[in-house]
Amino acid sequence: MLYASLLPWFSLLLISLAGSACQDPATPPPAAASLPAPGPEFGAYWYTGEAELASYDLEQARYGEIHPGHAVLIFVTEDFSRQKQVKLDNGPAAGRDRVPILKLNFTKKFLTGIYPYSLMTSIFTPVDQKRFSHPLKLTASAQEWCGHVFTQLNQRDGAYQYQGFSYFESEGDSEGSLPLTYAEDGFWTQIRLNPEKLPQGRHAVIPGLMDSRLRHRALAAQPAELSLEPSGSESVYTVNYPSLGRSLSIRFATAFPHEILGWEETQRGLTTRARLRQRIRSPYWNQHQPADTIMRKKLGLP
Repeated sequence: MLYASLLPWFSLLLISLAGSACQDPATPPPAAASLPAPGPEFGAYWYTGEAELASYDLEQARYGEIHPGHAVLIFVTEDFSRQKQVKLDNGPAAGRDRVPILKLNFTKKFLTGIYPYSLMTSIFTPVDQKRFSHPLKLTASAQEWCGHVFTQLNQRDGAYQYQGFSYFESEGDSEGSLPLTYAEDGFWTQIRLNPEKLPQGRHAVIPGLMDSRLRHRALAAQPAELSLEPSGSESVYTVNYPSLGRSLSIRFATAFPHEILGWEETQRGLTTRARLRQRIRSPYWNQHQPADTIMRKKLGLP
């Protein structure tokens, strides 16, 4: 009886710690009542003031060859401004503008001959999926020795407003609007929030921002075939674009918290593969001293 009476209080305590990720230590944690969660286990895992960091062995297809490297997926809950679409400095003071999100920072690093690639995609998906059915914001950037590019999509006025910047003359600076539809990048956070809500069947999907940039392809929704295949302890979600000759399969744990175990991306006869190396939970934003480099060793990173 004592345990049952303490459980609601304990759940609220866990939830009250959410959104502290990447905040100044002086910033007070957000109030529990403003942090909706898909279920009690979600709050107990994600609202503890820690992020989930997972490293992957990467075999990246580029320039007609396969290049070894590594990838890191950083999942964390934060307070987000619905109007400004940036992380809030003071969530409790934002009132109705405050939207709790699950954020993914997805990084890849690999070498192509003499020069390196550093890629990063960020996905900002509201936790409350009754109010929000798509990510509020998506960004992607690539840095390599030829230059760098950046793309950003913001959900505003019932559409995705986008901006793109590139060192290529044919791309240059661009901006425009896309109909609000499914975005491939949003499927990664949807898996962690609730894979049962992943769309299936034929839908229009905005391909991954990073793939579009690497292929120098203009942003546009493409017809896609979406499928979810549970198989015991693991499940696979596949996004297939017949018109692009490209497919992405994400393998994840069927049981909560639905860890990403790896993925395969095939295009033009070459397949990019990633396999889980290590996974830890950590308040990494506070671990910036020289002694904290040991955390990279725990992830198996150079």
